[in-house]
Amino acid sequence: MERAWEILDGACGGDKTTDRATGVLVLGLIPNDPRSARLAEKALADEKPEVRSAAAAALGNMQSRRSIPKLKAAMEDPDPSVALAAAHSLDLMHDKSAYEVYYGVLNGERKAGKGLLASQASMLHDPKKMAELGFEEGIGFIPFAGIGWGAIKAIRKDDASPVRAAAARVLARDPDPATTKALIEATGDNSWIVQAAALEALAKRGDPSALQTAAQYMSDEKGAIKFTAAAAVIHLTAIKGSTKRKRPPISKSQ
Repeated sequence: MERAWEILDGACGGDKTTDRATGVLVLGLIPNDPRSARLAEKALADEKPEVRSAAAAALGNMQSRRSIPKLKAAMEDPDPSVALAAAHSLDLMHDKSAYEVYYGVLNGERKAGKGLLASQASMLHDPKKMAELGFEEGIGFIPFAGIGWGAIKAIRKDDASPVRAAAARVLARDPDPATTKALIEATGDNSWIVQAAALEALAKRGDPSALQTAAQYMSDEKGAIKFTAAAAVIHLTAIKGSTKRKRPPISKSQ
Protein backbone atom coordinates (compact mmCIF):
# COMPACT_ATOMS: atom_id res chain seq x y z
CA MET A 1 0.00 0.00 0.00
CA GLU A 2 2.90 2.36 0.68
CA ARG A 3 3.83 2.13 -3.00
CA ALA A 4 0.33 3.33 -3.87
CA TRP A 5 0.74 6.31 -1.56
CA GLU A 6 4.09 7.10 -3.15
CA ILE A 7 2.41 7.24 -6.54
CA LEU A 8 -0.32 9.59 -5.28
CA ASP A 9 2.12 11.76 -3.36
CA GLY A 10 4.19 12.10 -6.51
CA ALA A 11 1.17 13.02 -8.62
CA CYS A 12 -0.20 15.55 -6.12
CA GLY A 13 3.19 17.24 -5.83
CA GLY A 14 4.20 16.96 -9.47
CA ASP A 15 5.06 19.70 -11.94
CA LYS A 16 2.31 18.90 -14.44
CA THR A 17 -1.03 20.56 -13.72
CA THR A 18 -2.99 17.66 -15.22
CA ASP A 19 -1.14 15.13 -13.06
CA ARG A 20 -1.73 17.17 -9.91
CA ALA A 21 -5.42 17.67 -10.71
CA THR A 22 -5.96 13.98 -11.46
CA GLY A 23 -3.95 12.82 -8.46
CA VAL A 24 -5.88 15.12 -6.15
CA LEU A 25 -9.28 14.23 -7.62
CA VAL A 26 -8.82 10.48 -7.09
CA LEU A 27 -8.19 11.14 -3.40
CA GLY A 28 -11.97 11.31 -3.21
CA LEU A 29 -11.96 7.54 -3.61
CA ILE A 30 -10.25 7.20 -0.22
CA PRO A 31 -12.80 8.10 2.50
CA ASN A 32 -12.16 8.09 6.24
CA ASP A 33 -8.43 8.53 5.78
CA PRO A 34 -6.67 11.54 7.37
CA ARG A 35 -3.80 11.32 4.91
CA SER A 36 -5.99 11.69 1.83
CA ALA A 37 -7.90 14.56 3.46
CA ARG A 38 -4.66 16.38 4.30
CA LEU A 39 -3.38 16.04 0.74
CA ALA A 40 -6.64 17.37 -0.68
CA GLU A 41 -6.76 20.25 1.79
CA LYS A 42 -3.20 21.22 0.87
CA ALA A 43 -4.19 21.24 -2.81
CA LEU A 44 -6.86 23.87 -2.10
CA ALA A 45 -3.97 26.35 -2.07
CA ASP A 46 -2.50 25.22 -5.40
CA GLU A 47 -1.65 27.98 -7.89
CA LYS A 48 -3.79 26.36 -10.60
CA PRO A 49 -7.62 26.55 -10.39
CA GLU A 50 -7.93 23.10 -12.00
CA VAL A 51 -6.11 21.60 -9.03
CA ARG A 52 -8.04 23.64 -6.47
CA SER A 53 -11.32 22.53 -8.09
CA ALA A 54 -10.21 18.91 -7.98
CA ALA A 55 -9.28 19.29 -4.31
CA ALA A 56 -12.66 20.74 -3.42
CA ALA A 57 -14.44 17.96 -5.32
CA ALA A 58 -12.31 15.27 -3.68
CA LEU A 59 -13.10 16.50 -0.18
CA GLY A 60 -16.81 16.23 -0.93
CA ASN A 61 -16.50 12.79 -2.48
CA MET A 62 -14.64 11.51 0.57
CA GLN A 63 -17.21 13.19 2.86
CA SER A 64 -14.50 14.96 4.86
CA ARG A 65 -16.62 16.90 7.31
CA ARG A 66 -13.52 18.15 9.11
CA SER A 67 -12.73 20.03 5.90
CA ILE A 68 -16.00 22.00 5.85
CA PRO A 69 -14.38 25.24 7.11
CA LYS A 70 -11.77 25.05 4.34
CA LEU A 71 -14.46 24.39 1.74
CA LYS A 72 -16.42 27.40 2.97
CA ALA A 73 -13.30 29.49 2.47
CA ALA A 74 -12.89 28.00 -1.02
CA MET A 75 -16.31 29.37 -2.00
CA GLU A 76 -14.61 32.77 -2.03
CA ASP A 77 -11.99 31.59 -4.53
CA PRO A 78 -11.51 34.11 -7.36
CA ASP A 79 -12.07 31.32 -9.89
CA PRO A 80 -15.79 30.43 -10.16
CA SER A 81 -15.07 26.78 -11.00
CA VAL A 82 -13.39 26.38 -7.60
CA ALA A 83 -16.26 28.14 -5.82
CA LEU A 84 -18.76 25.82 -7.54
CA ALA A 85 -16.76 22.71 -6.72
CA ALA A 86 -16.59 23.77 -3.07
CA ALA A 87 -20.31 24.51 -3.00
CA HIS A 88 -21.16 21.14 -4.53
CA SER A 89 -19.04 19.34 -1.95
CA LEU A 90 -20.69 21.27 0.89
CA ASP A 91 -24.08 20.39 -0.56
CA LEU A 92 -23.07 16.70 -0.62
CA MET A 93 -22.42 17.00 3.12
CA HIS A 94 -25.74 18.84 3.65
CA ASP A 95 -24.10 22.11 4.66
CA LYS A 96 -26.48 24.99 3.94
CA SER A 97 -23.72 27.50 3.23
CA ALA A 98 -23.47 25.93 -0.25
CA TYR A 99 -26.66 27.72 -1.24
CA GLU A 100 -24.81 31.05 -1.30
CA VAL A 101 -22.96 30.08 -4.47
CA TYR A 102 -25.95 28.49 -6.21
CA TYR A 103 -28.03 31.56 -5.39
CA GLY A 104 -25.32 33.64 -7.05
CA VAL A 105 -25.33 31.45 -10.15
CA LEU A 106 -29.11 31.76 -10.50
CA ASN A 107 -29.50 35.38 -9.47
CA GLY A 108 -26.17 36.96 -10.44
CA GLU A 109 -25.40 38.07 -6.89
CA ARG A 110 -24.94 36.61 -3.43
CA LYS A 111 -27.60 36.77 -0.73
CA ALA A 112 -28.10 39.67 1.66
CA GLY A 113 -26.33 42.10 -0.65
CA LYS A 114 -23.03 40.28 -0.25
CA GLY A 115 -20.85 41.22 -3.17
CA LEU A 116 -19.18 38.83 -5.57
CA LEU A 117 -15.49 38.93 -6.28
CA ALA A 118 -14.84 40.79 -9.53
CA SER A 119 -13.78 37.64 -11.37
CA GLN A 120 -16.85 35.74 -10.16
CA ALA A 121 -19.22 38.55 -11.11
CA SER A 122 -17.61 38.81 -14.54
CA MET A 123 -18.21 35.15 -15.29
CA LEU A 124 -21.73 35.01 -13.83
CA HIS A 125 -22.79 37.83 -16.14
CA ASP A 126 -21.07 36.39 -19.22
CA PRO A 127 -23.26 33.72 -20.88
CA LYS A 128 -20.42 32.34 -22.98
CA LYS A 129 -18.09 31.93 -20.00
CA MET A 130 -20.89 30.40 -17.94
CA ALA A 131 -21.59 27.92 -20.73
CA GLU A 132 -17.91 27.03 -20.89
CA LEU A 133 -17.98 26.44 -17.14
CA GLY A 134 -20.95 24.15 -17.56
CA PHE A 135 -19.49 22.12 -20.39
CA GLU A 136 -15.88 21.95 -19.24
CA GLU A 137 -16.09 22.01 -15.44
CA GLY A 138 -19.72 21.76 -14.39
CA ILE A 139 -20.44 18.14 -15.28
CA GLY A 140 -18.39 17.02 -12.30
CA PHE A 141 -19.61 19.66 -9.91
CA ILE A 142 -23.18 20.55 -10.84
CA PRO A 143 -26.06 18.04 -10.72
CA PHE A 144 -27.07 17.99 -14.37
CA ALA A 145 -28.82 14.65 -14.10
CA GLY A 146 -32.24 16.22 -13.60
CA ILE A 147 -32.17 18.07 -16.93
CA GLY A 148 -34.28 16.28 -19.53
CA TRP A 149 -33.16 15.24 -22.98
CA GLY A 150 -35.18 18.03 -24.58
CA ALA A 151 -33.17 20.57 -22.64
CA ILE A 152 -29.88 18.94 -23.54
CA LYS A 153 -30.72 19.15 -27.24
CA ALA A 154 -31.56 22.84 -26.84
CA ILE A 155 -28.20 23.76 -25.34
CA ARG A 156 -25.96 26.00 -27.38
CA LYS A 157 -22.30 26.66 -26.73
CA ASP A 158 -23.11 30.18 -25.58
CA ASP A 159 -26.02 29.09 -23.40
CA ALA A 160 -25.65 29.37 -19.64
CA SER A 161 -29.15 28.08 -18.93
CA PRO A 162 -28.13 24.49 -17.97
CA VAL A 163 -25.83 25.83 -15.28
CA ARG A 164 -28.49 28.20 -13.94
CA ALA A 165 -31.17 25.50 -14.14
CA ALA A 166 -28.98 23.15 -12.14
CA ALA A 167 -28.50 25.90 -9.56
CA ALA A 168 -32.27 26.33 -9.30
CA ARG A 169 -32.73 22.62 -8.60
CA VAL A 170 -30.19 22.71 -5.79
CA LEU A 171 -31.92 25.76 -4.29
CA ALA A 172 -35.09 23.71 -3.88
CA ARG A 173 -33.58 22.56 -0.58
CA ASP A 174 -32.66 26.04 0.68
CA PRO A 175 -35.13 27.11 3.40
CA ASP A 176 -34.27 30.82 3.10
CA PRO A 177 -37.37 32.89 2.11
CA ALA A 178 -35.10 35.05 -0.06
CA THR A 179 -34.55 32.01 -2.25
CA THR A 180 -38.30 31.58 -2.76
CA LYS A 181 -38.36 35.13 -4.13
CA ALA A 182 -35.38 34.46 -6.40
CA LEU A 183 -37.00 31.29 -7.77
CA ILE A 184 -40.29 33.11 -8.36
CA GLU A 185 -38.37 35.73 -10.36
CA ALA A 186 -36.63 32.97 -12.29
CA THR A 187 -39.97 31.63 -13.54
CA GLY A 188 -39.99 34.67 -15.82
CA ASP A 189 -36.52 33.96 -17.21
CA ASN A 190 -35.83 34.19 -20.94
CA SER A 191 -34.80 30.53 -20.98
CA TRP A 192 -37.53 27.91 -20.75
CA ILE A 193 -35.02 25.52 -19.22
CA VAL A 194 -34.50 27.89 -16.29
CA GLN A 195 -38.25 28.58 -16.07
CA ALA A 196 -39.11 24.90 -15.81
CA ALA A 197 -36.33 24.28 -13.27
CA ALA A 198 -37.53 27.19 -11.13
CA LEU A 199 -41.11 25.91 -11.17
CA GLU A 200 -39.88 22.43 -10.26
CA ALA A 201 -37.85 23.86 -7.38
CA LEU A 202 -40.83 25.86 -6.10
CA ALA A 203 -42.92 22.69 -6.08
CA LYS A 204 -40.27 20.77 -4.17
CA ARG A 205 -39.91 23.54 -1.59
CA GLY A 206 -43.56 23.00 -0.70
CA ASP A 207 -44.25 26.68 0.01
CA PRO A 208 -47.91 27.50 -0.81
CA SER A 209 -46.98 31.16 -1.24
CA ALA A 210 -45.68 30.21 -4.69
CA LEU A 211 -49.03 28.74 -5.73
CA GLN A 212 -50.23 31.84 -7.58
CA THR A 213 -46.98 32.11 -9.51
CA ALA A 214 -47.14 28.47 -10.61
CA ALA A 215 -50.77 28.86 -11.70
CA GLN A 216 -49.82 31.67 -14.09
CA TYR A 217 -47.77 29.27 -16.18
CA MET A 218 -50.38 26.56 -16.66
CA SER A 219 -51.35 28.21 -19.95
CA ASP A 220 -47.80 28.54 -21.26
CA GLU A 221 -47.25 27.43 -24.85
CA LYS A 222 -44.17 25.40 -23.90
CA GLY A 223 -45.19 21.95 -22.74
CA ALA A 224 -42.37 21.54 -20.26
CA ILE A 225 -43.35 24.76 -18.49
CA LYS A 226 -47.08 24.09 -18.63
CA PHE A 227 -46.80 20.55 -17.30
CA THR A 228 -44.34 21.47 -14.55
CA ALA A 229 -46.57 24.34 -13.49
CA ALA A 230 -49.61 22.08 -13.37
CA ALA A 231 -47.81 19.54 -11.20
CA ALA A 232 -46.61 22.35 -8.93
CA VAL A 233 -50.14 23.69 -8.55
CA ILE A 234 -51.50 20.27 -7.60
CA HIS A 235 -48.74 19.68 -5.08
CA LEU A 236 -48.82 23.14 -3.51
CA THR A 237 -52.63 23.15 -3.34
CA ALA A 238 -52.56 19.86 -1.44
CA ILE A 239 -49.99 21.27 1.00
CA LYS A 240 -52.06 24.41 1.49
CA GLY A 241 -55.17 22.34 2.20
CA SER A 242 -53.30 20.11 4.61
CA THR A 243 -51.97 23.14 6.49
CA LYS A 244 -55.48 24.53 6.88
CA ARG A 245 -56.82 21.22 8.22
CA LYS A 246 -54.07 21.01 10.84
CA ARG A 247 -54.86 24.41 12.35
CA PRO A 248 -56.44 24.00 15.80
CA PRO A 249 -59.92 25.48 16.26
CA ILE A 250 -60.14 28.91 17.88
CA SER A 251 -61.65 28.52 21.32
CA LYS A 252 -64.51 30.81 22.20
CA SER A 253 -64.10 32.80 25.36
CA GLN A 254 -66.83 32.35 27.86
